[in-house]
Amino acid sequence: MIKNAKVFEKLGRGTMAKKVAVIVRDRQDEALRMAVGLTLADDEINIFIMDKKLESNEANDLNVETLGDMDAKIYSNNPGNKVEQMSTEEIAKALTAYDVIIPY
Repeated sequence: MIKNAKVFEKLGRGTMAKKVAVIVRDRQDEALRMAVGLTLADDEINIFIMDKKLESNEANDLNVETLGDMDAKIYSNNPGNKVEQMSTEEIAKALTAYDVIIPY
Protein backbone atom coordinates (compact mmCIF):
# COMPACT_ATOMS: atom_id res chain seq x y z
CA MET A 1 0.00 0.00 0.00
CA ILE A 2 2.79 2.43 0.87
CA LYS A 3 4.53 1.58 -2.41
CA ASN A 4 1.39 2.63 -4.34
CA ALA A 5 1.15 5.85 -2.34
CA LYS A 6 4.66 6.78 -3.46
CA VAL A 7 3.73 6.16 -7.09
CA PHE A 8 0.71 8.43 -6.81
CA GLU A 9 2.83 11.05 -5.06
CA LYS A 10 5.29 11.02 -7.95
CA LEU A 11 2.50 11.30 -10.51
CA GLY A 12 1.19 14.43 -8.82
CA ARG A 13 4.52 16.22 -9.07
CA GLY A 14 5.79 17.89 -12.17
CA THR A 15 2.49 17.91 -14.02
CA MET A 16 2.15 21.08 -16.02
CA ALA A 17 -1.04 23.07 -16.08
CA LYS A 18 -2.86 22.95 -19.39
CA LYS A 19 -4.07 26.01 -21.24
CA VAL A 20 -7.81 25.65 -21.80
CA ALA A 21 -9.94 27.98 -23.92
CA VAL A 22 -13.72 28.03 -23.63
CA ILE A 23 -15.44 29.51 -26.68
CA VAL A 24 -18.79 31.09 -25.77
CA ARG A 25 -21.33 31.32 -28.57
CA ASP A 26 -24.88 30.01 -28.33
CA ARG A 27 -25.05 28.32 -24.92
CA GLN A 28 -23.62 31.15 -22.86
CA ASP A 29 -24.85 29.99 -19.46
CA GLU A 30 -23.59 26.44 -20.00
CA ALA A 31 -20.21 27.64 -21.30
CA LEU A 32 -19.63 29.90 -18.30
CA ARG A 33 -20.76 27.19 -15.87
CA MET A 34 -18.33 24.75 -17.49
CA ALA A 35 -15.51 27.31 -17.36
CA VAL A 36 -16.05 27.80 -13.62
CA GLY A 37 -15.90 24.04 -13.09
CA LEU A 38 -12.67 23.80 -15.08
CA THR A 39 -10.94 26.20 -12.69
CA LEU A 40 -10.94 23.42 -10.08
CA ALA A 41 -8.26 21.53 -12.03
CA ASP A 42 -5.66 24.31 -11.56
CA ASP A 43 -5.31 24.71 -15.33
CA GLU A 44 -5.12 28.10 -17.04
CA ILE A 45 -8.69 28.84 -18.16
CA ASN A 46 -9.51 31.64 -20.58
CA ILE A 47 -12.92 32.48 -21.99
CA PHE A 48 -13.60 33.91 -25.43
CA ILE A 49 -17.10 35.40 -25.90
CA MET A 50 -17.68 35.39 -29.64
CA ASP A 51 -19.88 37.71 -31.68
CA LYS A 52 -22.88 38.11 -29.36
CA LYS A 53 -23.37 40.30 -26.32
CA LEU A 54 -23.22 38.27 -23.13
CA GLU A 55 -26.67 38.02 -21.60
CA SER A 56 -26.85 39.61 -18.17
CA ASN A 57 -28.71 37.31 -15.81
CA GLU A 58 -28.13 36.02 -12.30
CA ALA A 59 -26.26 32.87 -13.36
CA ASN A 60 -24.04 34.55 -15.97
CA ASP A 61 -23.22 37.48 -13.70
CA LEU A 62 -22.26 35.14 -10.84
CA ASN A 63 -20.15 32.94 -13.13
CA VAL A 64 -18.31 35.93 -14.63
CA GLU A 65 -17.59 37.22 -11.13
CA THR A 66 -16.39 33.79 -10.01
CA LEU A 67 -14.15 33.44 -13.06
CA GLY A 68 -12.59 36.80 -12.24
CA ASP A 69 -11.99 35.65 -8.67
CA MET A 70 -10.28 32.53 -10.06
CA ASP A 71 -7.97 34.64 -12.28
CA ALA A 72 -9.53 33.44 -15.53
CA LYS A 73 -9.23 35.93 -18.36
CA ILE A 74 -12.29 36.84 -20.41
CA TYR A 75 -12.02 38.23 -23.94
CA SER A 76 -14.57 39.19 -26.60
CA ASN A 77 -14.71 40.37 -30.18
CA ASN A 78 -17.97 42.23 -29.41
CA PRO A 79 -17.44 45.78 -28.06
CA GLY A 80 -20.76 45.48 -26.22
CA ASN A 81 -19.13 43.09 -23.76
CA LYS A 82 -17.32 44.87 -20.95
CA VAL A 83 -14.27 42.61 -21.05
CA GLU A 84 -10.88 42.80 -22.77
CA GLN A 85 -11.41 43.21 -26.51
CA MET A 86 -9.70 41.18 -29.23
CA SER A 87 -10.49 41.01 -32.93
CA THR A 88 -11.65 37.72 -34.40
CA GLU A 89 -8.27 37.39 -36.08
CA GLU A 90 -6.42 38.00 -32.81
CA ILE A 91 -8.56 35.38 -31.08
CA ALA A 92 -7.90 32.85 -33.85
CA LYS A 93 -4.16 33.43 -33.54
CA ALA A 94 -4.28 33.23 -29.72
CA LEU A 95 -6.14 29.90 -29.80
CA THR A 96 -3.16 28.19 -31.43
CA ALA A 97 -1.35 28.38 -28.07
CA TYR A 98 -4.01 26.35 -26.19
CA ASP A 99 -3.84 22.66 -25.30
CA VAL A 100 -7.62 22.28 -25.23
CA ILE A 101 -10.38 24.32 -26.88
CA ILE A 102 -13.97 23.75 -25.76
CA PRO A 103 -16.64 25.32 -28.00
CA TYR A 104 -20.15 26.08 -26.71
